[in-house]
Amino acid sequence: MAPPVAERGLKSVVWQKIKATVFDDCRKEGEWKIMLLDEFTTKLLASCCKMSDLLEEGITVVENIHKNREPVRQMKALYFITPTSKSVDCFLRDFGSKSENKYKTAYIYFTDFCPDNLFNKIKASCSKSIRRCKEINISFIPHESQVYTLDVPDAFYYCYSPDPGNAKGKDAIMEAMADQIVTVCATLDENPGVRYKSKPLDNASKLAQLVEKKLEEYYKIDEKSLIKGKTHSQLLIIDRGFDPVSTVLHELTFQAMAYDLLPIENDTYKYKTDGKEKEAILEEEDDLWVRIRHRHIAVVLEEIPKLMKEISSTKKATEGKTSLSALTQLMKKMPHFRKQITKQVVHLNLAEDCMNKFKLNIEKLCKTEQSQQGKPLRKDRSAEETFQLSRWTPFIKDIMEDAIDNRLDSKEWPYCSQYPAVWNGSGAVSARQKPRANYLEDRRNGSKLIVFVIGGITYSEMRCAYEVSQAHKSCEVIIGSTHILTPKKLLDDIKMLNKPKDKISFIKDE
Repeated sequence: MAPPVAERGLKSVVWQKIKATVFDDCRKEGEWKIMLLDEFTTKLLASCCKMSDLLEEGITVVENIHKNREPVRQMKALYFITPTSKSVDCFLRDFGSKSENKYKTAYIYFTDFCPDNLFNKIKASCSKSIRRCKEINISFIPHESQVYTLDVPDAFYYCYSPDPGNAKGKDAIMEAMADQIVTVCATLDENPGVRYKSKPLDNASKLAQLVEKKLEEYYKIDEKSLIKGKTHSQLLIIDRGFDPVSTVLHELTFQAMAYDLLPIENDTYKYKTDGKEKEAILEEEDDLWVRIRHRHIAVVLEEIPKLMKEISSTKKATEGKTSLSALTQLMKKMPHFRKQITKQVVHLNLAEDCMNKFKLNIEKLCKTEQSQQGKPLRKDRSAEETFQLSRWTPFIKDIMEDAIDNRLDSKEWPYCSQYPAVWNGSGAVSARQKPRANYLEDRRNGSKLIVFVIGGITYSEMRCAYEVSQAHKSCEVIIGSTHILTPKKLLDDIKMLNKPKDKISFIKDE
């Protein structure tokens, strides 16, 4: 079977784990199943595979567990759901009694630990209809090859609301986030040393202590029943207050600028060409997007037209030949030309839309935002500053580099666990170690720096993970948060802080 998505990092790792723990576990040659998903698992699967990949795994229909569905009693059903009362109750309604069951039998796979009260409820109601009931420990969304989210934007409210009545909600959200972060580590097969930023609030300290405790519990009772020692990786937990500036600055690198200035929803960009409305998905399947997303808008606006000219000149050179073999080769190449040109038209439209917004009023704001007076003493990055309006570097890049080079202050960044057996993020090898053969082997065998920011990360901070990984070849930086921020999203979140919150929608014992 061909790989379902580009072989890129976290998404590929998550898909391979789902294949191994879900689809391979309930596979039977020539047998088709219906798949039931809830809101979270729909996002999770959509992030790492396509419907064609599910078809190859024997899934004929994918349904929303919360919607009314017609029974298909001759078929087996695969439930991939979160362990919440809401999702479990929907499952139980599908198997109310043998005569009224919607499906022949059920295979249930939970994203995370299923509380005893829910498990006992299932056991008491319809155990005879269940072929499998497992926890697979993937409770996060692989947003990009080096970026993950917990998909809990409400965490911002509970962590920063001044209302003392939200204390219970905050404790619950901290527990839920800790469980999810452990599944990130487990999916990467890491038991990292856990560190946290000691200021300005105690959110990072509380969450780090919870994560360390749950990591210890997880690796005592994992599926191999072996205690896993600390691996050569670090997990840094940081509170959003460490760098409020980067959350509101207007960025001029392509991806950050596009998501800031344009109405892109669910990574879908809408544009007009030849008078027609079209849509394009901004995803890592698109090699051109991966190549240019972190570049400055000025570079993108120069590069895309050059690429279009190169393709046009190659096409014209081929068209000049009239032999049968040349025509055959041309026919083979034409779809490729069309596909390449379509991508470039999309990104050129995207870049021009960004610049139109920029020239209206953002340019003046950028000039104000990038004056460097009063800037705290930091690394000299003058050699990196190519453009006048792109001088600001997010603080998280300094933190990533210092962590890899063992320069983080131990008082400001205390460990809440045993120091890892070896932290060698800079990639230096001992005399006993053989040099690694290539970049991919470095990535597989090297150390990882896993970063988690409470309260959201920006696209510019995401970019830093790629830049630092590229500079430190044997240490991969993986960054994640509760959700992804734009300046507008942050301001909307802040406006909500003084308003009452009715309920917590994602706590497991809801």
